[in-house]
Amino acid sequence: MADYAVKRIDEMEAIYAGAFKRARAELGIGSFGLQVIDMPPNAEQYPEHDHAEDGQEEVYIALKGSGEFEIDGERHPIDPETMVRVSSGTSRKLWPGDDGIRVLVIGGVPGKAYEAPEVTELGSPDPVAQAQS
Repeated sequence: MADYAVKRIDEMEAIYAGAFKRARAELGIGSFGLQVIDMPPNAEQYPEHDHAEDGQEEVYIALKGSGEFEIDGERHPIDPETMVRVSSGTSRKLWPGDDGIRVLVIGGVPGKAYEAPEVTELGSPDPVAQAQS
């Protein structure tokens, strides 16, 4: 019996005002992180962060739109023809361009089994909704 999943991105459960699609959980993936981030034009809300504490490295692939990816203070253009890999201890921030951006994010910890953060699980509370309560 085949085991597979097919799901339209815009039909996936989302948090952070619809910006973060829980793609990994929607597709039933357990071996690596996978999310889709939708950001409107010129938004600044994507947090500058790194993964020094959890060791996760990430790959970012723009599916549509464009922008800049700030890595340790240096900005690099990102569009559907560009892929970005960032190691765990490296600071990163996504800056969408004038048309906004949709980005596929793939993550995992080298040499370790993937452990999904609770915020990526279907039905987990939306941190934005909790903060407004």
